[in-house]
Amino acid sequence: MAERLVVLSDMWGVKKGLWITSYLGYLQQYYDIVFYDVQQLAHIDLAVNDEKNLHKAFVEGGIDTAVAHLIRKEKTASHYLAFSTGGTIAWKAALKGLPVKSLYTVSATRIREENQKPDCPMNLIYGGNDSFMPKKDWAEKVGTELEIIPNFGHELYTDEKIIGKVCQDLLANVTKVKFKKRKVV
Repeated sequence: MAERLVVLSDMWGVKKGLWITSYLGYLQQYYDIVFYDVQQLAHIDLAVNDEKNLHKAFVEGGIDTAVAHLIRKEKTASHYLAFSTGGTIAWKAALKGLPVKSLYTVSATRIREENQKPDCPMNLIYGGNDSFMPKKDWAEKVGTELEIIPNFGHELYTDEKIIGKVCQDLLANVTKVKFKKRKVV
């Protein structure tokens, strides 16, 4: 039986998310995938859907709404792959009891405001040119590590090289899980 992978989009959801199909294409043969558009999860429907308005809608209640809906919908322990705002939502939900086997975030910059980390294995990836990524002292304070990829900005997750890297990391993760479960007779 395939491991379950919950994927959370960035703040744009499917509106600007053609890149997400590359992840799903790579991973669907190895994982049972559940996908959430975080705009829908947060019940955000804006007349003017520009970056400033969308960011404001998430910060002023949308993230909390999405966290509550994710916790209500997801009862099965699963692996999580989350992008930008989706990563913040998964992080906060895990702190509130969401059953998480592992958390892999890409560009989850708003977690820099958190004072604790979820109790699960995690990978936190950022572009070296992302001016809003958490700092090294934050990571040390909460007890986690950041993987910084030089010469990329916030939307590194849309780049084919990064898509390949993230998918390889996740496939290695599912392979390790299978080997851990195997008994030697």
